[in-house]
Amino acid sequence: MNRRAQPWLGTMVEITADCEHAVLSAAFDAVADVHRLMSFHDSASDIARFNQAPAGACVPVHTHTWQVLQLAAQVQTASDSMFNIACAPRLVDNGCLPAPAATAAMPVYSPAMAVFRCEDDGMVRKLSDGWIDVGGIAKGYAVDLAVASLQAAGVRAGCVNAGGDLRVFGPRDWPVTIRDPRQPQSPHTQLLLRDEALATSATYFSRRPHHGNITSALLDGRDGMAMTGTSSVSIRAPQCASADALTKVIMACGAPQHPALASWQASAFIICTSPDLA
Repeated sequence: MNRRAQPWLGTMVEITADCEHAVLSAAFDAVADVHRLMSFHDSASDIARFNQAPAGACVPVHTHTWQVLQLAAQVQTASDSMFNIACAPRLVDNGCLPAPAATAAMPVYSPAMAVFRCEDDGMVRKLSDGWIDVGGIAKGYAVDLAVASLQAAGVRAGCVNAGGDLRVFGPRDWPVTIRDPRQPQSPHTQLLLRDEALATSATYFSRRPHHGNITSALLDGRDGMAMTGTSSVSIRAPQCASADALTKVIMACGAPQHPALASWQASAFIICTSPDLA
């Protein structure tokens, strides 16, 4: 097995596979494409161009971006907006994202407001003034894209791990360690995965004081409020993109049997802490 790591998507992406380095490089190129297309910060990305567009505009985007936005819309519907990529203004206001350069005044986040709609032919309609951020789903999509690249090259087994959002494939079991949310540098439990994805969300790295309150990079899309509990949520699913998004749903509702999981053949488990500080 060869193993390489590169910094993408605000984290370290590690790929382990039984293949030549050129095949690993192609898989990293797939991850880099997602970084380039879906960055909130890069003014040339599809996401930034959408955010800069006026309400009513129809914005052409890459197929990958369109697919991520379509999945985001589906998860939003299935979760009654617990997952909502239109929370970006709240993330900027909380200091979790930098305000885009050379932009108009920051839009006001309204949980009930529709901001985008995926149209045919790779177009995305901007329905109202707002910003979107796909940080809660793009890592998982990049993992799936890298796995597809490896499999297309004939690789029989491998693992792609983007900061804890990962997917394994091939005829073997892969041991995966889940952090203890009370002591995130320590392991809590270990799972064996085979031909499946796992994503975990928690606030242990992003939870911090902000203007007299406690905030984090995880928001409940129903009201835009930061989730500040100290438990963690892990999702197992066939695809990493859906697992990535669904962690935020279960973080928001605290229900490991939420009906949205069935739509993506997913299962959830929560590592609870006691007391669970808010």
